[in-house]
Amino acid sequence: MSEQNVSAVERALMILDVFTDQDADLSLKDLSERTGMYKSTISRLAGTLESNGFLMISGRGRYRLGPALWRLGSIYRRSFRMDDVVRPHLSALVDQSGETASFYVPEGSNRLCLFRENSSRSLRHHLEEGAILPCDRGAAGHVIRAWGNGVDDRALEVLEHGFAQSHGERDSDISAIAVPVLDRHEQMLGVLSLSGPGSRFTAEKRQSVLSLLKSHALECGRSLSA
Repeated sequence: MSEQNVSAVERALMILDVFTDQDADLSLKDLSERTGMYKSTISRLAGTLESNGFLMISGRGRYRLGPALWRLGSIYRRSFRMDDVVRPHLSALVDQSGETASFYVPEGSNRLCLFRENSSRSLRHHLEEGAILPCDRGAAGHVIRAWGNGVDDRALEVLEHGFAQSHGERDSDISAIAVPVLDRHEQMLGVLSLSGPGSRFTAEKRQSVLSLLKSHALECGRSLSA
């Protein structure tokens, strides 16, 4: 595909991406303002999108998303598996850090270890998927509280810094660091954490993997909320 064709595809996708639940139909002027493209360019691309069912034009000349997107969305929903998104991030985190990676979600007032990739090292933090743990202890628990209904000093600190750490809170030998996985509206979808023996997963080591953890959480959130 030529560079010109790729550019046209990217601009067409930009048009589709500006629609929201609050703005289900948009005028040509609206589309131009939101995409930064000329009206003539939008008209040309919108014509192609309309002829293929990706856009519809009302009698008032306003654009709406078309039925082709509903069809593709239905296929995606039927084939979507959350673990297909999360597990590759866990595996990459284990490879890159050498520690155990987990994905937690709220479960009532507790947290559920939904997905887990254990470190290959003989000395490691081992936990089974499906384990229910409290939210008042452990880095992942503090993140869930902070993005849930936590209002104490610890929760406010976690919100301010965007991550939580723990050492020996739930298990005297275990240290952990965790960050939220957020959707495009900044709502929490879950928590990514790394954990390991405190003798190896020191405060310095935890800080060194923080940017890596945040990067995976960002990409994971984008994929889950796409």
